[in-house]
Amino acid sequence: MKQRKGGGKAAPPPLSEEESALFRAAIGDARPLPDSGKAALRPPHPRRTALPNRPEPSPARADGLSDHIPSALAEGGEELAYLRPGMAQLTLRKLRRGHWPIQAELDLHGMTSLEARSSLVRFLDECKALGLRCVRVIHGKGLSSKNREPVLKLKAASWLMQRDEILAFCQARPIDGGGGAAIVLLKTQ
Repeated sequence: MKQRKGGGKAAPPPLSEEESALFRAAIGDARPLPDSGKAALRPPHPRRTALPNRPEPSPARADGLSDHIPSALAEGGEELAYLRPGMAQLTLRKLRRGHWPIQAELDLHGMTSLEARSSLVRFLDECKALGLRCVRVIHGKGLSSKNREPVLKLKAASWLMQRDEILAFCQARPIDGGGGAAIVLLKTQ
């Protein structure tokens, strides 16, 4: 293929009379489809909001969360799910299917329990202040932890259950992190 001096590709040579006639014979009496006036667009990917740096919450606020893992979580199996009492089951179903776009995320990888709890409290406070509806908390699968257990997964779930602004959460879809993340639905103001 010929290259232009500017580095771009050369235009293809024009079709001969014979090639043009062959193309017209191949397409026969085909006509373009009428314009429906509709644009075939994909829904845009949600914009991720970078949360501003805020001061650390007071230790009393972070320590208000218990590290106790409820037996329902400990024995609940692999998939994480919670629905605040009084909420419709449809809410959890919609959350699992990705009905609400993820507006922000928090990654707890590599943190100690104390650091993770403090970061989660700060993150939820910021999300509440910004009026965010749906967020992702990445807790990891525990593959690097002692005994290869997902310690932060269960603790994060327990902490989320203790917060009043949490309406529901569930394990993320595979495209959003799968078993290593939770999608969280927050109350709006």
